Amino acid sequence: MDLKFKQVTKEYKDLEHDKINIITDGDTMEVLPLKNMVLYPGVMISVSVTRQSSQRLVQTAQMNQQLVAVLCQKDRNVQEPKENDLYPIGSAGRIRRLLKMPDGSTIVVLEGVDRIQATQLMCSEEGKIYAKVQIYSEQVPKTSNKEFTALISSIRKTAIKAIESCEGQPQESVAFIRTLDIPEEVINYVIVNYAFSIETKQQLLEVTDVNERGTRLLELLNKELQMLKMQQEMRQKAQKDIEKDQREYFLHHQLQAIQRELGDTGEKTLNDMRERAKSKHWSEAVKKRFEDELLKLQRTPTHAPDYSIQQNLLETILDLPWNEYSEDNYDLAHAQQVLDRDHFGMEKVKERIIEYLAVQGQLVHIKKNKANPHSVKSPILCLYGPPGVGKTSLGKSIAQALGRKYARISLGGLHDEAEIRGHRKTYIGAMPGRIIENIRKVQTSNPVFVLDEIDKIGADYKGDPTSALLEVLDPEQNNTFHDNYLDIDYDLSQVLFIATANSLDTIPRPLLDRMELIEMTGYLMEEKIEIAKHHLLPKQLENHGLKPSQLKLKNNVLEFVIDRYTRESGVRNLDRQLATLCRKVVTANAKNEEHPASLNQEQIIHYLGQPRYTREAWETNKYIGVVTGLAWTQVGGEILFIETSLSTSKQPTLTLTGNLGDVMKESATLALGYIKAHAREFGIAPKDLDTTAVHIHVPEGAIPKDGPSAGITMTTALVSAFTHRKVRARIAMTGEMTLRGKVLPIGGVKEKILAAKRAGITDLVLCLENRKDVESIPAMYCKGLTFHYVQDIREVIDFALLK
Repeated sequence: MDLKFKQVTKEYKDLEHDKINIITDGDTMEVLPLKNMVLYPGVMISVSVTRQSSQRLVQTAQMNQQLVAVLCQKDRNVQEPKENDLYPIGSAGRIRRLLKMPDGSTIVVLEGVDRIQATQLMCSEEGKIYAKVQIYSEQVPKTSNKEFTALISSIRKTAIKAIESCEGQPQESVAFIRTLDIPEEVINYVIVNYAFSIETKQQLLEVTDVNERGTRLLELLNKELQMLKMQQEMRQKAQKDIEKDQREYFLHHQLQAIQRELGDTGEKTLNDMRERAKSKHWSEAVKKRFEDELLKLQRTPTHAPDYSIQQNLLETILDLPWNEYSEDNYDLAHAQQVLDRDHFGMEKVKERIIEYLAVQGQLVHIKKNKANPHSVKSPILCLYGPPGVGKTSLGKSIAQALGRKYARISLGGLHDEAEIRGHRKTYIGAMPGRIIENIRKVQTSNPVFVLDEIDKIGADYKGDPTSALLEVLDPEQNNTFHDNYLDIDYDLSQVLFIATANSLDTIPRPLLDRMELIEMTGYLMEEKIEIAKHHLLPKQLENHGLKPSQLKLKNNVLEFVIDRYTRESGVRNLDRQLATLCRKVVTANAKNEEHPASLNQEQIIHYLGQPRYTREAWETNKYIGVVTGLAWTQVGGEILFIETSLSTSKQPTLTLTGNLGDVMKESATLALGYIKAHAREFGIAPKDLDTTAVHIHVPEGAIPKDGPSAGITMTTALVSAFTHRKVRARIAMTGEMTLRGKVLPIGGVKEKILAAKRAGITDLVLCLENRKDVESIPAMYCKGLTFHYVQDIREVIDFALLK
């Protein structure tokens, strides 16, 4: 292709050679492609030219003093660009200077003359690129435009500030920017010389309105300035962190030097741990885990945060009594003596402990020198009953009887599963669970471990502790109990767990299934008297510095204190009352006041005040429709009176008062329904039932009452009221009844018998199936009572009501 340069119509004067260059729209110019630079009008740049074709072009253009079309490449990685590889908008450039370099390249100083647009790009056979161009004029605001002047001033100040803040920018540009007078040249110079991307520079070159180009430039400069400020802040922060690390490094080395002088180094700690590990009786798996963790500690710098965490874990592993057991005392007589010394009654619990000791002793005797004497898994007991009956203190007595260490944790209000299983060591403040922590404290793997208040465990978003206890209290699983902090299985199968609870209703069924349940009922009056004489009073006398001869309480006085000043199933409040008596006697001795050593009821009232409670007693049988019933409470048995009143009414109604529960209401409805169905058998006219309003009342309406044992009592009271037959003197009854009249057995027989005995009852009506319960009670408690066993309500009415 033979293309020649033509004369053009826009003239540019070459100041150096005083020659005029003319550009005309539609003329053809040879193209100088640039890889990573964009030429703007009025700005000079230096370019390194390495292509042979480009070197020949610049040499010819300088020689002939011709203008060239300077276009930027779209992709700088293209070595031999073609027509489609160039942006169409560029600048006409004048060659100001050429400088040959030793490596064969040429340094060219280019000056931008005017913006041009390549309307057509052509490539010759020699590889030269030509462009048909037209002038791409700019819209320059007038110098009188104040907004444009302010914009140029802001660009100048912001650019200078950005260049001064940026380490990679040439600082000599600041002085040059200050000297520039032409507004558009200020904009173009800043764009060319600031480290914007090629794409950004090309986009700004293509903006025709100089005012808009300046506005965009100012926005870019402000963004760059904010970025530079953020980078500077980050560098300052990083510098502070480096200085802090250097300071810590220096102090650490100083500390190491001091430790070497004192003979205290990390190596000494590691050696001490290795020596302690030699005496441990752990398995190969635990040994390997310990060695791995010790190696990890050895590799951790002593000043690192993880060092103390790792050291605490190893200390915990070393402190645990792996396969270390205290020797059980297999002397059954000694065990029985200790249990009887500390607790009165509780025969079932004592019997179970004696059985466990007997089995352990037998196995040790048979398998001596052949097997591990700790091969029998310890029982898991759950003692449940009302407060104050000695469930927790019994655990300590069992530990003394067995010769074992004693551990105890209270589970009341526990919500976090980690309290049982422990926290993972990655957490801040991590520690083992309370099970492992107490094993660590007692230093034996077979203590007596009391889990107090197991029925009061809660659950929330932190987990359910009762689920964690399933593993602890399962004899088939607790030999591999996994604590999250240790991350090692620990054998709890030899631990004698004793859980205590007031009620079984709140304990999940799977957890109940894993424990051997032993009920501890409230103490009887006779038992409380024995406990007070042999345990509570001697303890209080010792605590108050009194001799046994200075304060004596006979059985009738103790019974008066128990009956009139306490209402409890256990003996805690009784213990407080005895402590009060001891304080009164000590105070009287300090004042030199005379008082008898053996107190009577009048002196008890003087010291403790007026009695707080009264007991219901059998009154009389002169009223019809009133029958004495028996009830069980957590503080023992009570008698209650079922009172019936009849009145004429158009409609038969049944009114129940006395704060009765749903079960007792159902019993009353059932009793009335049974009487209506069998009215003729009892000599009751059916018309009387249809015209009578029935009112059943149980006194002491402030006290809620409920239970299934008042069925026969209510039926007897109703029959008495309808037939006008009096009730036999000094009789009481308890039992539930079905709709067909069958009498059902009830619970709490022992407590109810003692309540009847205290109330002056002589005859007691019970279900035939309760005979076995009566026969299991010691004869001393049944003395003076006659028991009448029945199977049907007719038997009850025939015996209880007089003809």
